[in-house]
Amino acid sequence: MRGRPTWQGHLKLSLVTCPVALYTATARSGDVHFNMLSAKTHNRIRMIPTDPEQGPIDRADIVKGYEVDKDRYVIVTEDEIAAVRLESTRTIDIERFVDVADIDRMYWNDPYFLLPDGKLAQEAYAVIREAMRHTEKIALGRVVMHTRERLLAIEPRDNGLIAYSLRSHDEVRDPAEAFDDIPATKADPAMVEIAEKIIDQQSGAFDPAKFTDRYEDALKKLIAQKEKGKGGKVQVEEPEDTKVVDLMAALRKSLGQSGERRTPTKKPAATHPRRKATTRKRAS
Repeated sequence: MRGRPTWQGHLKLSLVTCPVALYTATARSGDVHFNMLSAKTHNRIRMIPTDPEQGPIDRADIVKGYEVDKDRYVIVTEDEIAAVRLESTRTIDIERFVDVADIDRMYWNDPYFLLPDGKLAQEAYAVIREAMRHTEKIALGRVVMHTRERLLAIEPRDNGLIAYSLRSHDEVRDPAEAFDDIPATKADPAMVEIAEKIIDQQSGAFDPAKFTDRYEDALKKLIAQKEKGKGGKVQVEEPEDTKVVDLMAALRKSLGQSGERRTPTKKPAATHPRRKATTRKRAS
């Protein structure tokens, strides 16, 4: 079920160390992938490495280069890359513990299962997990994956630990860059009140099983129809923008269509900290 680990090494809390392995917690096996084919023969296209001066070349003759100026590269060998070793290539050293609300949602990235690697690791792993569960803290550590050092946020989940890779400071753009140009339009309080009622009527528990990829489902249906020799085309009308003069009417109509207020589904007790959005502004 687990497959091959993405990374293997050690989890370290001060002087306590245990072998661990990271496994990706998401799957994309169901995605629709298209291959590039020749329009005439429907043969699959081969991507052949080509030198603009010498023509096609063997992959064995390809080296890695970093462009320092236009058309000027520094060549780096695989052995030289492998020789650049950081502690985080083999060890996730927990550097700090923070409250989950301290991490802005924009920084959260991919989830991984962080599992003990072997029977000897289980006791130390359990101690770290239970201590984190009791203090309700998120652990921060670094790890090198796919030739990049990433910051990890680690939290307890059931009998294990979940690790999320976090985006770096340079990867996250300041929201002000996007939002500063939005005009300070004052919303009509009466319209806001109706919109709040619509939100209240449509509120409920989060059930990811109810949210399927309808676009991918439509693609699969199209492919199945084409395989049977049938054509397939779905025309979807673009929604019209709500005009300002009709906004109140649209809100009132929406409120009527939403039906009676639904009773929110009682949620089970959380077994791990929830991520909350923060209003902390990113430093420039």
